[in-house]
Amino acid sequence: MNSLMQQLNPYPFARLRALMRDINPPEDLQQVMLHIGEPKHATPQVIQDALVNHLDGLAKYPASKGITELRQACSDWLQRRYDLNVDPETQILPVNGSREALFAFVQVVLDAQGADKPVVISPNPFYQIYEGATMLAGGEVVYVNCNAPDFMPAWQDINAATWQRTQLVFVCSPGNPSGAVMQLDDWAALFALQDQYGFVIASDECYSEIYFGDDAPLGSLQAASLLNRSWDNLVMFTSLSKRSNVPGLRSGFVAGDAKLMAAFLEYRTYHGSAMGLPIQHASIAAWQDEEHVRLNQALYQQKFDLFVGALQAAYEVSIPDASFYVWLKVPNGDDVAFAQRLWQTQAVQVLPGRLLARDTPQGNPGQGYVRIALVATVAECELAAERLLTFAQRGF
Repeated sequence: MNSLMQQLNPYPFARLRALMRDINPPEDLQQVMLHIGEPKHATPQVIQDALVNHLDGLAKYPASKGITELRQACSDWLQRRYDLNVDPETQILPVNGSREALFAFVQVVLDAQGADKPVVISPNPFYQIYEGATMLAGGEVVYVNCNAPDFMPAWQDINAATWQRTQLVFVCSPGNPSGAVMQLDDWAALFALQDQYGFVIASDECYSEIYFGDDAPLGSLQAASLLNRSWDNLVMFTSLSKRSNVPGLRSGFVAGDAKLMAAFLEYRTYHGSAMGLPIQHASIAAWQDEEHVRLNQALYQQKFDLFVGALQAAYEVSIPDASFYVWLKVPNGDDVAFAQRLWQTQAVQVLPGRLLARDTPQGNPGQGYVRIALVATVAECELAAERLLTFAQRGF
């Protein structure tokens, strides 16, 4: 057995199950599950049709690089969305969802052959794949806290000696769980550190198409281009799961530095990570269609307006820049007790923020918050808002 497996931490949802194991919600209340960020909106028909119409592709081995038409569809989307010219031949790779790609990318980038463990810097709170991938690649995770009011990483907390060992930095914008979006000045600050220390940046942008207002979130490659930088040592990760409500399709792509793409393709060829042809054709249909994305955004906007508007009577809460999460500050400061009591009395399940973060010398930035995923129906979100208000009125 790989001894590095022993370093892995339980997933947040496993820890949540343990916290809720002996708690029974009222039997007369409908349970509302808002703890997992799994999209629940209907999968667009255009994607379903494309999948069904290409089932003959199941009889063929797919290439790890994907078909030209899919890479071109991804390139076209990047042009429309970010005004970028991305070479579909050398700067784009289809992947089986951003999750597997984020994990695999760390195995490619990290070099653990030296005397010191290589460092990977992760935002805190964070998506647990960043941590697990680093540990299994023989690296050391250093957490950078993302605190209120802007929830941007506090890069100043990382000392020079750590930066000098850093090989990879993860960023997540729009952020999970806060929904905060990195602005151009934020990217400029990170790029300045990259110039000084030479690390790779992996930008997780899977929530980029769920946003509120007229301004779409800035992307990493877009920010680099606006700052007249090359894409050396910069890779973005995106997915159809949230954008197109197809978490079961397992489809996304990575784009950026052509040298890293070449190495990543070689790794993926050995790893057996090729995307099936029916999935590729369904993905083409998804990336080419924007109507369903606008409808998806409108539905989330409706839920956030309703939910946040109701909660403002009793909680300190606002609509985030993007994503489908409400990062709710807990009035009594104890996120675990809040979540347990909410489940016990109101049958609404949310995720304690500390389960998404790690303790650091600067504290645990998730403590005192709960993450609420507004992925359920409008009616269920409205019901959850009513229950949270009742919870507040009864003194938690």
